[in-house]
Amino acid sequence: MRVVIVTESFPPDVNGVAHCALQTARHLVSRGHDCLVVAPATSAADEADPHAPCRVVRIPSLPLPGYPQVRVALPSRRVAAAIAEHRADLVHLAGPFVLGVRGMAAAARLGVPAVAVYQTDLAGYARTYMGVGEAAAWRRIRSVHAAADLTLAPSSAALRDLEAHGVPRVGLWPRGVDTDRFRPDRRDTALRRALAPNGEPIVGYVGRLAPEKQVELLSGACALDGVRVVVVGDGPSRPGLEQTLPGAVFLGRRTGDELARIFASLDVFVHTGPFETFCQTVQEAMASGVPVVAPAAGGPLDLVAHGRTGLLVPPRDAAAVRDAVWSLSADPGLRGAYGAAGRTTVEGRTWAAVGDRLIGHYTDVLASRKAVLAA
Repeated sequence: MRVVIVTESFPPDVNGVAHCALQTARHLVSRGHDCLVVAPATSAADEADPHAPCRVVRIPSLPLPGYPQVRVALPSRRVAAAIAEHRADLVHLAGPFVLGVRGMAAAARLGVPAVAVYQTDLAGYARTYMGVGEAAAWRRIRSVHAAADLTLAPSSAALRDLEAHGVPRVGLWPRGVDTDRFRPDRRDTALRRALAPNGEPIVGYVGRLAPEKQVELLSGACALDGVRVVVVGDGPSRPGLEQTLPGAVFLGRRTGDELARIFASLDVFVHTGPFETFCQTVQEAMASGVPVVAPAAGGPLDLVAHGRTGLLVPPRDAAAVRDAVWSLSADPGLRGAYGAAGRTTVEGRTWAAVGDRLIGHYTDVLASRKAVLAA
């Protein structure tokens, strides 16, 4: 199968869309499919990236005003040309918003079926960054995804949202986790000693430091006696959070095995953002054997079994976050039980397993398109 992945973000970017697009490309190549990636250009990447699993066509882009870590692709004929030159059987649109919309239009003109992967709660982001009403954001989402042969939602909450807002032809495709990289035996005594010299329980957040993540909800946890809060990640909110979260240790952006070592060295993982369509860091914490505190909204509802692998709390409730952190910090036995159950839960959710499910969706779309053409 010849597949073109048109993605709004790709490594060296560090975010959910980029990571998922990379894992998808890797899996397609590993299964013998011919894959091409089309992504916005960055200052730190080119089309000959030796770490990419396949060729990457980079489209000129500009940084998003106020959030330079996010780049927006400029209009370019290279998208349609890349799809045509690759002789694509199918176009995979990762989080289509700007570049993905152009990829969708090009696929339609060329008669190539398209699968759109819904990954970002654009309605929530619109409220946070632009003050735009949810109705306007959903009109945009619906118009983009209605043109796809299939839209794949990463969680049951996201699937329900899409269907409730009139998006047709929706299926479920969750995300995988690297259970070899993220595992409990990477727990590092020396790192723990450096982060919490007095042996305090370590409570960690990993992710972008941006308004929609609402990391300031950790302020109550920072005020707890005998608890050390560690924040991993970077973004426009970091300067303000360093003031809002006194006593927290900010480690900046970490990746790869170093990030896995940090995950496994935590005692509690907290995710604070209420707009997650999936929430990959929750799975990575669970794979690392760490109990999770997360909002009872969006993707975490599928991932966290309340009272078994972690605790779900009301969204945007700093007191509830504080109380959940305290209850787990004070009970090593409960932390151990939740962490072990979390690891067991995700052991079958490898990228290979979910990648094969994606190929199954591709096969169904191609069969449906063939049946329509034959009718």
